[in-house]
Amino acid sequence: MSMSHLYGRREEEEEGVEVESFEVTDWDLANEFNPGRQRHRPTKDQATYGIWADRDSDEDERPSFGGKNSKDYTAPVNFVSAGLRKSAAEEKQQKAEGGSDDSEDEGPSAPPPPPRSTAPKKLQMGTFRGNQPQRFAGGIQSGKGLGTWEKHTRGIGQKLLQKMGYQPGKGLGKNAQGIINPIEAKLRKGKGAVGAYGNERTKQSLQDFPTVDSEEEEEKEFQKELGQWRKDPAGSVGKKKPKYSYRTVDELKSKGKLAGRTTAVSAGEMAQVKVIDMTGREQKVYYSYSQMTNKHSVPDEGPPSLSTQDQKGSGFALPELEHNLQLLIDLTEQDILQSARRLQHEKDVVVSLSHESRALHSRLEAEQDSIQRIEAVLELVGRFPSGEMAPGEEGPSLQECARIFETLQTDYYEEYKTMGLADLAVAVVQPLLKDKLRSWDPLKDSSYCLEDIGQWRAILESRDFHSSAPDSNMDPYHRLLWEVWISVMRPCVTAWQPRNVGPMVDCVELWAPILPLWILDHLMEQLILPRLQREVDTWNPLTDTVPIHSWIHPWLPLLQARLEPLYPPIRSKLSNALQRWHPSDTSARLILQPWKDVFTPGAWEAFMVKNIIPKLALCLEELVINPHQQQMEPFHWVMDWEGMLSPSSLVSLLDKNFFTKWLQVLCSWLSNSPNYEEITKWYLGWKTMFSDALLTQPLIKDKFNEALDIMNRAVSSGMGGYMQPGARENIAYLTQTERRKDFQYEAMQERRDAESVAHRGISSGVPTNFKDLIQAKAEENNIVFMPLVAKRHEGKQLYTFGRIVIYIDRGVVFVQGEKTWVPTSLQSLIDMAK
Repeated sequence: MSMSHLYGRREEEEEGVEVESFEVTDWDLANEFNPGRQRHRPTKDQATYGIWADRDSDEDERPSFGGKNSKDYTAPVNFVSAGLRKSAAEEKQQKAEGGSDDSEDEGPSAPPPPPRSTAPKKLQMGTFRGNQPQRFAGGIQSGKGLGTWEKHTRGIGQKLLQKMGYQPGKGLGKNAQGIINPIEAKLRKGKGAVGAYGNERTKQSLQDFPTVDSEEEEEKEFQKELGQWRKDPAGSVGKKKPKYSYRTVDELKSKGKLAGRTTAVSAGEMAQVKVIDMTGREQKVYYSYSQMTNKHSVPDEGPPSLSTQDQKGSGFALPELEHNLQLLIDLTEQDILQSARRLQHEKDVVVSLSHESRALHSRLEAEQDSIQRIEAVLELVGRFPSGEMAPGEEGPSLQECARIFETLQTDYYEEYKTMGLADLAVAVVQPLLKDKLRSWDPLKDSSYCLEDIGQWRAILESRDFHSSAPDSNMDPYHRLLWEVWISVMRPCVTAWQPRNVGPMVDCVELWAPILPLWILDHLMEQLILPRLQREVDTWNPLTDTVPIHSWIHPWLPLLQARLEPLYPPIRSKLSNALQRWHPSDTSARLILQPWKDVFTPGAWEAFMVKNIIPKLALCLEELVINPHQQQMEPFHWVMDWEGMLSPSSLVSLLDKNFFTKWLQVLCSWLSNSPNYEEITKWYLGWKTMFSDALLTQPLIKDKFNEALDIMNRAVSSGMGGYMQPGARENIAYLTQTERRKDFQYEAMQERRDAESVAHRGISSGVPTNFKDLIQAKAEENNIVFMPLVAKRHEGKQLYTFGRIVIYIDRGVVFVQGEKTWVPTSLQSLIDMAK
């Protein structure tokens, strides 16, 4: 089809063709509420071509969309006859016929559509539009059979309405504002024109759509239309009242600059390009791209449509004026926004400056207060003596300086710490303190100036500062003592005689609480201990009349383990002095006895074994046991060393050098007709020579029991010939008595052990595991038992038991052997540790 044909068709439509309306007609209602209407079978052409088939009888159906046949308005108009004025008899007859027609219209089924005939189209349309709606409306007015067509369907319409909130018997809509009953039709009385018989509205119409017809309302409407001097060519239907949007300055400030609007004039805006926007539901025309971008700027306001623009006409269109007005509006809005921003900025600057002013004011006050405090501090510091003072002028005393420093610490603590005024004390107090201690002799008056230095300790010493050596970062109090007090003590200790131990010990004990630990250690290790070592080197135990322990032991509480280097030379000199010693000389015991608790047990035992026990063994060997004339001095010389020797050493000495001869003398005496009473007295006399501690030793007890057995065998066997009367009974009684004493002593010892264990259990708690038991046994035997740090074997902690390394696993002690770990008993472990 050519373009000319299409244009011709378009022109033809614009000239005379009526555009089809899409309103709901009576024919649509009749077909919608009459599902049982007559249906026609499609023709052959319709079956073949479908919607493109030629329709010969379109008059019986709804006019098609864009059909070929169009209404011809040039043909003569056929009006539907409204009737003529009749007489009363004819009107009665007409009423009777109308009643019969109404009764017929009230039937349950609607009339079928007009038959497909060859009658003229206009006649058929007139018939359909004039008569059929009256019968249809009259048929459904009573409501009989309404919705009965749903029985032929699944009833989905009613269900959908109910799902959307519809309730039967109520109107449609959210608030049930729809009508309930169908629209009523009112029959006109005669055949006159519309309005010839007055108002034709029914009661239902008045109820659903109430209106007020008054002359005042008509007058207002007339005046309103009269004021519109320009007539809208589109008529009242296309006229739309413009809506204006007003914005206040506050709203503009809160919203800010509109997106997409710029104050600069773009090239596209100046070009005035016509833009047709067909993206919406209706066509819109813009005269620049900026208008198209700003189409959503103002709500409910947009560019005029094409039809409106055409209706206004080209004579009144002023795009330049509109552009200029819009530009002025944008510039004004921009100026308002910029002014608001500048105002807000100035307000922020004012707030910031006020805050800064307050901060500077507070800082100024703090600085002024600080200046006043510093001036006060300078005034106090200026009272200290300086090098610029006149020769005859006297500065503050030591007590006044102390009060000044106390004032600085209490009233101006921040300045005292910040400016380091504590270091000033070294320069101020040191000359005063040095002058005061210049004539001091620590050995004569050890408490001199003690209170003054103690007062400066409370002022100057810092508890958070810990110094261990003299350096540049020393605490002021430490520096003061190091430069003043130590300088006085050094020459005093150098000139001191160690044998004159009392004054020096008293001085050190008196000054030790206020001395720093490192200064006290320096005094002990660097000054006093070397002086003692030199004095020990010059000591001679044979010629010196003053015992060495008298001037060494007073230093034990102060020096403690530091005296260990002095012990080997002392033992060496004592050993040399004992080379020609005899047990009859008791002075050796008096010299050695003070050192028993000073030397370690091993060192003391070794010294005794080397220098004392051999001399005592020779003394016992020289002892002659004579029951008739006994010399007891050698035995007493030996027994005097009982407290000096260990029990095991003394028992071994007696076993080898005394009891052998003593039992031989007893046997020989029993073989020569002895007097058993004398033997009994001799036995008891020797037993009283031994202390209870020795008698409890198993070996000593066995020797005396052996003597009783020898006497019992001699009495029972009759050895020696003549037997005194009652000797056997006396010996048996003596044996029983001695055994009873031994039993009672053992019972008493067991009771004491039980009481000590119970007391130890109450005080330290009963061992709850094997480790606690080992700890208790180690304490009883004076053995060190402690864990090794970061040492484990197979995940188990290693311990030192004396010099033995052990670990505990499931209640068993394992001792480290040469290649492996060996389990052992607790008693064996104690024996190995000893």
